[in-house]
Amino acid sequence: KLHLHYKENAMPKFAANLSMLFTELPFLDRFEAAARAGFTAVEFLFPYAWPAQDIKQRLDAHGLKLVLHNLPAGDWAAGDRGIACDPTRSAEFRAGVPRAVEYARALGVTQLNCLCGRAPAGVEDATVRRTFVENLRFAAAALAEAGLRLLIEPINRHDVPGFWLDRTALAISVLDEVGADNALVQYDVYHAQRTEAELAA
Repeated sequence: KLHLHYKENAMPKFAANLSMLFTELPFLDRFEAAARAGFTAVEFLFPYAWPAQDIKQRLDAHGLKLVLHNLPAGDWAAGDRGIACDPTRSAEFRAGVPRAVEYARALGVTQLNCLCGRAPAGVEDATVRRTFVENLRFAAAALAEAGLRLLIEPINRHDVPGFWLDRTALAISVLDEVGADNALVQYDVYHAQRTEAELAA
């Protein structure tokens, strides 16, 4: 997977997602592989299993810029795909925010992605939305203080059944409610195509 990041009227720039590319190599060895493949920027899901200084050393050694990583999103191996919309896990979510900011500062990244997660069973949709909005307000304020942007990403429910934030319009309406200048949509064309259909047309 490649992440496209660009400025208006400039040539597109691509970042290699090291969680999905060069997976035949141990994670810390993928930075060199990305650089050898011609990339100057990378992203990945989570840095938290490695000391920040080890990742920073790989970035610096290979002349790479880190453009994105995610806030802590629960137990990924156990099937969590974010916890920000679960009212029973708000304390866990909020405890992860300063940890993410600490890594962002150490790694020189300027934006962090918040995965909403699956809607918890038996919880009303209004409660799920309210929880997500409140947690985003908390995260946006903490990230703004550190000079960081907060992103939210709609994910299609074919690949992640039950993921609450599944459409662009829903993401925009959530951000309107959050009301934070540093909170934005990470628009993933693949996920939008799977959910919203025939974007090329």
